[in-house]
Amino acid sequence: MKSRIGNWAALITVAVTAGWTTTTALAAEKVVKVDGSSTVAPLAEAIAEEFQKANKGIKATVGTSGTGGGFKKFVRGETDISDASRPIKQSEVDDAKKNGIEFIEIPICFDALTVVVNKDNTWAESITVAELKKLWEPEAAGKVTKWNQIRPEWPDAKVELYGPGTDSGTFEYFTEAVNGKAKASRPDYTASEDDNILVKGVEGSKNAIGYFGYAYYVAHKDRLKAVKIDWDKDQVGAMEPSEENVIKGVYNPLSRPLFIYVNKKSAQTKPEVRKFVEFFIDNAGKMAKEVKYVALPDSAYEQCKSRFAKMEAGTAFGGHNEVGVSIDELMKKPLKN
Repeated sequence: MKSRIGNWAALITVAVTAGWTTTTALAAEKVVKVDGSSTVAPLAEAIAEEFQKANKGIKATVGTSGTGGGFKKFVRGETDISDASRPIKQSEVDDAKKNGIEFIEIPICFDALTVVVNKDNTWAESITVAELKKLWEPEAAGKVTKWNQIRPEWPDAKVELYGPGTDSGTFEYFTEAVNGKAKASRPDYTASEDDNILVKGVEGSKNAIGYFGYAYYVAHKDRLKAVKIDWDKDQVGAMEPSEENVIKGVYNPLSRPLFIYVNKKSAQTKPEVRKFVEFFIDNAGKMAKEVKYVALPDSAYEQCKSRFAKMEAGTAFGGHNEVGVSIDELMKKPLKN
């Protein structure tokens, strides 16, 4: 009997010890919490993967709650970093202040928000911003339902609309750039925070049209067709989404900066967060090109490094989007708290 009791005691000791070791290992693992934009996610995920390879014992988690959803968590202090496909809004700035959250705004690359149609669509080679407004404005709901209502020579066929959900920064930027007011949109379209669902929707119907970030178009360009955008305000004609056109400043008004927002306290008190952000800035240019976004000039990344090193808090956008801002203009903007 004694030997059996002794064996059980030994087994319990091993189990407890193993459990304690596992718990200790988990507690020792440092975590950087990132959430926000599904548009920024391909870049954030690529950088997080490379960072974890180079930094054993640190885990970087990347969520995709959408820009708005990510900011809700960020201003409550639930995440260290918020990915964003638009600048932080004034209401979000106010919530952050209320909760004692200071943030550092870091532009990481540019995106060419892309309007796409099905590969079998033979008519919509280009579209004007005015036509996009006619199609997507709130007043169009239930009324503008056919292609020939956008342009008379287009088919007498029902338009199927796909776009980001209302928590998406892409949704907010597009509605402000096209309709003149953020979140002003017809509601009768298929919405999703998951851009892959939008890709499948447009791919699945000849009469579909949708919009999302450039990286998702490039990843599926064999299955979709990008529509050239004609903005009467710049008078350069219909321009296709491309790295060259974004750098030249001629793909307007759908060229936009992408950001990460860093919780200043996290950066100051958690070495793993500081290390991750420094790694992000150092690798953003190279990785942006790999995931098909437009990298900032090297000088811009140097400015971002300086801003982060000095822990300069605030936003350069005054709590709202600015349509058609160039890379040069972006980096010259002063920060405001």
